Amino acid sequence: MAGGEGTRLRPLTSNQPKPMVPIVGKPCMEHIVELLRRHGFDDIVVTLAFMPQAIRGYFGDGEAQGVQIRYSVEETPAGTAGSVKLAEEALDEPFVVISGDALCDIDLTELVAFHREREALVTIALKSVDNPLEFGIVVTDEDGRIERFLEKPSWSQVFTDTINTGIYVIQPEVLKEIPADEPYDWAKQLFPRLLEKRRPLYGWIADGYWQDIGNLDQYRAANFDALDERVELEIPGVRLRGNVWVGEGVELDDVESVEGPAFIGNYCRIHPESTIQAYTVLSASVAVREHARVARSIVDGSTYIGRSAVVEGAIVGRMCDIREHARIHEGAAIGDQTTVGYEAVVHPGIRIYPFKEIESGAQVDRNIIWEARATSTIFARERIHGLINVDLTPEIALRLGLALGTALKRGCRVVTSREASPPCRLLRRAILAGINAAGVNVADLRVMPPAVNRHLLKAEGFEAALHVGPSPSDPEAVEIQLYEPPGVQASGAFMKEIEKHFSRQEYRRAAWDEVGEIRFPARAAESYTEDLLRTLDSDAIRARGFRIVVNYSYSSASLVLPLVLGPLGVEVVAAQAYVREQAAQPAGATVEETLGATQRLVSAVGADFGVVLDPSAERLTLVDERAVAIPPERTLLLFLRLLSSDGRRGRLAFPVTVTSQVDEVVRGSGLQVERTRASLEALTRAAASDGVIFAGSATGGFVFPEFLPGYDAIASLCKLLELLAPVERPLSELVADLPEPAVVHRAIRCPWGRKGAVMRIVTERMRDREIDTLDGIKIFSAGGWAQVLPDPAEPLVHVYAEGSTQADSERLEAELAELVGAIIAAEEPTGV
Repeated sequence: MAGGEGTRLRPLTSNQPKPMVPIVGKPCMEHIVELLRRHGFDDIVVTLAFMPQAIRGYFGDGEAQGVQIRYSVEETPAGTAGSVKLAEEALDEPFVVISGDALCDIDLTELVAFHREREALVTIALKSVDNPLEFGIVVTDEDGRIERFLEKPSWSQVFTDTINTGIYVIQPEVLKEIPADEPYDWAKQLFPRLLEKRRPLYGWIADGYWQDIGNLDQYRAANFDALDERVELEIPGVRLRGNVWVGEGVELDDVESVEGPAFIGNYCRIHPESTIQAYTVLSASVAVREHARVARSIVDGSTYIGRSAVVEGAIVGRMCDIREHARIHEGAAIGDQTTVGYEAVVHPGIRIYPFKEIESGAQVDRNIIWEARATSTIFARERIHGLINVDLTPEIALRLGLALGTALKRGCRVVTSREASPPCRLLRRAILAGINAAGVNVADLRVMPPAVNRHLLKAEGFEAALHVGPSPSDPEAVEIQLYEPPGVQASGAFMKEIEKHFSRQEYRRAAWDEVGEIRFPARAAESYTEDLLRTLDSDAIRARGFRIVVNYSYSSASLVLPLVLGPLGVEVVAAQAYVREQAAQPAGATVEETLGATQRLVSAVGADFGVVLDPSAERLTLVDERAVAIPPERTLLLFLRLLSSDGRRGRLAFPVTVTSQVDEVVRGSGLQVERTRASLEALTRAAASDGVIFAGSATGGFVFPEFLPGYDAIASLCKLLELLAPVERPLSELVADLPEPAVVHRAIRCPWGRKGAVMRIVTERMRDREIDTLDGIKIFSAGGWAQVLPDPAEPLVHVYAEGSTQADSERLEAELAELVGAIIAAEEPTGV
């Protein structure tokens, strides 16, 4: 009997039938099939109703379980007896009826023997329970013959504690008593009718384990009873240290770090610094990161539990994403494919239905059933960012490729590239398959920096470009970036078109003779090098004879930069250069460690300066000849000072949040500062417009549009060499002459629903001040400026401020942050 919907088990049964809920790594019904097989029942008919394909797709014909399985599907509700009546043709001898959603190890062999010994028409397996109120009780005589049935009794009607387990042995002629044209129930209708006819109905009291899984508490108890071995099950995996079961392919440094009883399913990844406490059940492919703690909880397959997260006494569904520092408390139940954001808290007893997204920092104190804040975009900060095989899986990458191909016309050309790590290769291959399937052609550069990708996009007139690279902030995350001609960041309109096809899954699928092709351009790096060298004063750079240290951060820039620096006569000491795909940046190598290694090399070799490239070779960090790291915002001012001293004329583009010192540095020169919105798309599109000779941000990304209108650390380094060539002073002295930026920044947690109120009320309060609304609200005063800027991808509001001194900046920031905080808390103070 496997037609149960299991409404009281929601959200576990919101998108799967009740018999498929997992008990220590297997669906409940699989444990029942194994019980049947152990007692010699190898011919099984399964009655289905709710989501039948979920069960049929998992068990098939039963070969994997060593039995033969056939299926009978209710097209309309037929009742417990009526559903078996539908399979009447297959039931021509005495048969056992058993539920697929109640866990048990009852001795079916003894049950059948009792049935035959009594020559019964029907034998019901009975079980003594402490609280029989939720079940149908059965009263028998001394010989086991049934005298009375009572469904869902009150305490005053409880004459016995033996209940009907729903396990029956039935003679086939009983099926003739079941009408074929109406719903019919075993216990409520058929058995009382047979009793009235004084037919031989018997009850057999079982000694084994039986647990109905009707609600979440019973489901939790069934799993814990399995760990305590109160029920005889075939638990998968190897039993270690007495009461810890570990599946195949588990990454676990020391089983002693797991407190038993516990079950760890196949291919789970348990970080050495995490904590797995007693009564933890982890299904297959669960990842538990460092400092996370799981206790008395059941976690279904492919769920990710982030750093320092706590899951305590909870039930978590399949493919959930529990982010860093999130807490899920006792009795909570989380449905499949739900994301619980950074530092979010799910209070005790809360139910969250599948496919929901809990905002970072949210306090969930009520059930979330219908409401959802599904991600409004797959693009976060103009790129796709996520943890490999958690947020970004091959399936997602394939869909992205199909969506991108569908957004372009059939026969268009896309250039792709990636960084060297295996995760980048994995996702890029899946994306390529999707693009080709939509009838779009690909020029694949394989391992190559995104700057070379964008250069080919610009030089050969491709319609779009895509690069897959590691995240600069998280070694486990991957970023996918999209570009449009002439090498700028993809526009919002283009990304929305891709999102439309991605979310609706409405893809153009090419006919067999229109599938896209892949070619591999042979001289992309050489073409990039030649064009870059043509924009440089190579003679001046060679005459200076630079010696520099370059830390590649294992990026593919080490395949290209030597081609440029060689003809320029620059002596290079390289570190962390790409050698082979297995030489990906170690997960433990932090930005600080990489910078420290570069500083030591600069001192050791007496270099003119050092440079650290980010993993995609888009941004750079400088180290002066004294081995002192230069903050990116001061590097921006350095470029401006060198450009203005060189007599350059033209326009400069910077985001609104960049320090006002840029205006001071270029004052009196032929350079004109223009501001853009605080987005990479806005900055690169401004850089691509006529007359702009330089653009940049405070993050170490710089743009020289004469060559390429996008971040390019290789071109930025070469331009820096060109600007420094005629200057005799060391880098440290040049930086010392620059003004000290005093921009401060704070990110404030803000629910999505309060962002509009923040912007409205701040605007109202500041109507008498000088403000700029190019992006967010920038408020000017005699002492400087402050800005509030809602985050487009996270439940955050950013507050920036800059005064004449650091103290002034902090004061301005604190005043605006106080107002924003009060608005978020729904308080509107009278003054600020």
